[in-house]
Amino acid sequence: METGPGKSRVTIREVAERAGVGTMTVSRVVNRSGYVHRDTRERVEAAVAALGYLPNQHARGLRSRRSGTIALIVTDITNPFFTTIARGVEDTVSAAGQMVLLGNTDEVEEEECRYMKMLVQKGVDGVIFVPARRGEAALELARSNGVPVVVLDRRSDAPDVDVVRCDSWGGAFELGRLLCHNGHRRFTVLAGPTGISTSDDRVEGFSRAVEEFSPGARVSVRHGRFSVRDGSELMGQALEEANPPTAVFAVNNFLAIGALTAARERQVRVPGDVALVGFDDLPAQLVTFPFLTVSAQPAYAMGVEAGTRLLRRIEDPSLPCEKIILPTQMVVRESSGGWLGSTPSPS
Repeated sequence: METGPGKSRVTIREVAERAGVGTMTVSRVVNRSGYVHRDTRERVEAAVAALGYLPNQHARGLRSRRSGTIALIVTDITNPFFTTIARGVEDTVSAAGQMVLLGNTDEVEEEECRYMKMLVQKGVDGVIFVPARRGEAALELARSNGVPVVVLDRRSDAPDVDVVRCDSWGGAFELGRLLCHNGHRRFTVLAGPTGISTSDDRVEGFSRAVEEFSPGARVSVRHGRFSVRDGSELMGQALEEANPPTAVFAVNNFLAIGALTAARERQVRVPGDVALVGFDDLPAQLVTFPFLTVSAQPAYAMGVEAGTRLLRRIEDPSLPCEKIILPTQMVVRESSGGWLGSTPSPS
């Protein structure tokens, strides 16, 4: 069986040939329009099932073999980062006449495979996909059925897939350098699950900055889910250490919010007692006072870039695959504090 981005789908002509009828008869059956004899209808429906034909419900789509829909699969739609990405995707593909279907996986690989299988069966024109980890199984489902995919936000080692993401390593490195220059030597990183490239890259980038700008300093890494609850729990554990950190890096916005909540509950001042920085900014409408120092990703631009790349892939499956890495921007606010005045002794 032919595989890969250029694999052709079953056509209405193939269904017609198998059923021994004309394409107009197949069109009537799949669109439930016009009279078709019962026996003929049954033959067409049997051919559709046997060939795995995924009919479009619109005449234009039947002619072009397109559904007019693309799908966006993310890991947590409640995160403002992903809702902003979704808006960028929708604004881009809707201008090309496409509608967007949205799926949420909660970082569960089995769920992303379930979504991908359903989308392939529905005959979407393409998928923009934030994998829970590497996403190999879900990508293979799309690849083997000729469905174009753009991997978003996270790394993919697959050579035959487009990727749009930000420089997580570099953004975390800049935050680490800032805190080192502010005199800190006891650090805690609140990280996501291991094996997720965004978290792993940010831990690695931050740790490298500490090695370079504050040799011998302590970096403790605590892993949890990308949630406010886990951010609060992990921060609470860090603050209860015998020698608690003077600076904390949360690798995403939900972890940072949880960390700030835990500090306030314990009457630990940010940044007076502990500096706090995070990854991903929050939309201005969600915060009364901008407080948190962050490495901000251009979420809307990521959505636009991913949508644009997918549209090009749909039009020309033979295009060379690209790995597009967008820069982050460090936004320095109150939570990172300033120079400590005297460097804390390492534990």
